[in-house]
Amino acid sequence: MDIKILGPGCRRCKTLAKDVEDVVNGLDLDIRIEKVEKMEDILKFNILRTPGLVIDGKLISSGRVPSKSEIKKWIQERTEK
Repeated sequence: MDIKILGPGCRRCKTLAKDVEDVVNGLDLDIRIEKVEKMEDILKFNILRTPGLVIDGKLISSGRVPSKSEIKKWIQERTEK
């Protein structure tokens, strides 16, 4: 699984990155986390507000920091497919 955190490095972007890392560390899954900070790369995902969360190429959330339980649910939904 591939997870991307989209954001220029603001406080909310860092919070989302930490929350995703916390969730992933609690799961026994092969997950790669990448931080995308260049605006030209972020805009490829068609988001207007950061932070953004992309799982396996699909934009899941943007413009807010989702809860850890939401993040875990989204990851688990994708592993069940």
